[in-house]
Amino acid sequence: MGTDQRVCPVCGQPVETVVRRHKTLGAWVPVWTGGPCHNPECPACADRDQVADPGEEHGGAPAGNPS
Repeated sequence: MGTDQRVCPVCGQPVETVVRRHKTLGAWVPVWTGGPCHNPECPACADRDQVADPGEEHGGAPAGNPS
């Protein structure tokens, strides 16, 4: 585990370091990588897809038989 700061490859802003796992020879080993970007001005922002239009309606007809 290094002390280097991870940055977003698109906007260059610092991102958190996250631990993922990788299977090697039957054993799971940790791999430290950069986490998602949270800069709202960045096209690669992870939070951009989760923001919904406040006037947008969700729901509609219930699932099932349309009769």
